[in-house]
Amino acid sequence: MSYPSLEEKLAALKVSEPTDYERSCLDAVSPGDYEIGVQRTADILDEGYEVFMRSSRSQMGVAGDSIVAMFNAQGDLVNASAGTYLHAVIPPIVIKYILKNFRENPGIADGDIWYTNDALYGGIHNPDQVAIMPVFFEGELVAWTAALSHTTETGACEPGGMPVSAKSRFDEGMNLPPMKIGHDHVLRHDVIEMFAAFGLRSETSVTVDLRARCTTADRVRVRLLEMFAREGKDFVTGLFRRMLIEAEQGARKRLASWPDGVYRCATFSDSAGTEHGLMRNCFMTMTKKDDTLHIDFTGTSPENGSSYNAHPQAVIGHLANYIYEYVFHDLPISSATFQPIDFEFPPNSMLSPAPNAATSCAVMAATGAMSSIANCVGRARFATTEWRQVTASLGNGGNASVLAGVSQWGMPFADMLAYTINTEGQGARSHSDGINAYGFPWCAFGRAPDVENMENELPMLVPFSQHWPDSGGAGKHRGGVGTAQLWVTHHVPYVIFMSIADNSIVQTPQPLFGGYTMCTCPGLSMEGVDIPELLRAGDEGTLDLASLLAGKYGGEIVSETYARTARPVMSDQVITLGISTGGAGYGDPLDRDPHAVEKDVTDGLISEWSATNVYAVRFDERTGRVDQERTSAFRREVLAERKARGKTWDEFHEGWSRRKPPEEVLNLYGSWPDAAVVNPLMRM
Repeated sequence: MSYPSLEEKLAALKVSEPTDYERSCLDAVSPGDYEIGVQRTADILDEGYEVFMRSSRSQMGVAGDSIVAMFNAQGDLVNASAGTYLHAVIPPIVIKYILKNFRENPGIADGDIWYTNDALYGGIHNPDQVAIMPVFFEGELVAWTAALSHTTETGACEPGGMPVSAKSRFDEGMNLPPMKIGHDHVLRHDVIEMFAAFGLRSETSVTVDLRARCTTADRVRVRLLEMFAREGKDFVTGLFRRMLIEAEQGARKRLASWPDGVYRCATFSDSAGTEHGLMRNCFMTMTKKDDTLHIDFTGTSPENGSSYNAHPQAVIGHLANYIYEYVFHDLPISSATFQPIDFEFPPNSMLSPAPNAATSCAVMAATGAMSSIANCVGRARFATTEWRQVTASLGNGGNASVLAGVSQWGMPFADMLAYTINTEGQGARSHSDGINAYGFPWCAFGRAPDVENMENELPMLVPFSQHWPDSGGAGKHRGGVGTAQLWVTHHVPYVIFMSIADNSIVQTPQPLFGGYTMCTCPGLSMEGVDIPELLRAGDEGTLDLASLLAGKYGGEIVSETYARTARPVMSDQVITLGISTGGAGYGDPLDRDPHAVEKDVTDGLISEWSATNVYAVRFDERTGRVDQERTSAFRREVLAERKARGKTWDEFHEGWSRRKPPEEVLNLYGSWPDAAVVNPLMRM
């Protein structure tokens, strides 16, 4: 295997040096024409993105967990239309690998269709698959196009493409290096058959999503050729290079406005797949100097024997989620915006594992990086004119559930349910609360499916969907709350269920400036309750989360960790309570407007217990409204108690530095407290 090294991957993410021809073409792009040209690239990509969603079959594809992109001839990302920014880092690595290794054999020709999903070659994890096409104009390679999305089946040891039980890459099913799967604009039939074989649990989803990627990449290719023919090769070539230059300048200008300094964040998780234990899933040291960032992950826990590891480019992709959504939101989705940012990854950490490591749950391993970048950048931006754009971390839970089996329509299926992951709460903002059920931190423009569509496509019943009270982190500004949805097997004898997450005991995201993190997410199901019978009896008006958890309908609540390996669930039995996490809080809860607390209670977003014990609000027993005088007095008491418990830094550090978790929970952590590798990991 000749997969690229870490150094080669990081170099591929940097923008190539302009050729003499590209420099000469810059003069062809005048003011006014430049802005129109940029908009035309965006229009082409937006059309491609719409084609992509309408052509996809899997739930994630239909929800918009995808990206459509265009590149210059050297493989630099020029612009993209994205539901998820995570995928923006993949194609430049892959295209530059193809240019370096396959230009002569098998060659790069007009009409080629290239494809890959292997993280060793630049991918995220193998459900994330990309189709790439070269663009030839008048016989010359002038650009590339790509379409990438998440398909939830890869023929792995468990359904759904993200096997929790995988121990090495050999358990993860289809891992394709960059390869030519089509030629002369036609997909090879033997390749389609190969995909069908790997996707037997859900052959239709896999093969249809394959075609969706290819037709989308081709649509963008065709539109680019029209642009080359209309505007001329000199103009489009110059436009692409000017867009890269402008994007880099915009990124450097933004970074230069932040104060120089070193910003750190440590985040933790409670498990690696089915193995439980404390992990420091990210230790980030972000050094900002002039117009550059250096991000170092030294101190992150060692790689583990599960699928909860991520290769470095996947980690960078997770940083891109936050950076493009909140920092470079007004700049193109471009390789050039990451030009001022350098990275350091220590070997054999869970964020830079050995080549044979399982990484199918890389998105779980990288939640710490997503949360840490929000925390570090938020503190750096707070002292600038950008302070209103500062937000606490999103939930970054990714509480994903997979169903598989034979549907009520007699069709084999294996799919990830998009509702919970697309309804997480947003992190609280510096001036307002986070948005409730905001969306998917991995896919800012992803859409939660309609319940009726879920029930039509999958053999399940969804009796209720609601906000999940108290799931958002408390603060002066509250994190947005997540959701709860009840799932019941219906119309079929059984389904196979599994779920993916790691936040049942410890939450990864860190809040900002005195806010609280969000609540943890247990894996909840019920035994001994007949939901369809309850509905037939007419009790659906009161069937909600609070009633179920209070035992109103009998049965037994089963609480586990959220990550669960594949298991059968019989007809009309509760599969699980699908819950999505809330966002982190911002600022001290005692500074929250008491009337905002009252409204949250009225709206069912927080409990009366939280209003009293977290926000220290007192209510008039007769009216149920805020008692402002008693609230002010109670908050003064709470503040006085805090001060009484206060210590000097030296006193605190002396006691804190002596504390250590029990040895039995440090099996995944590494050495205490620096998280260095203790024993090398052997995989068979």
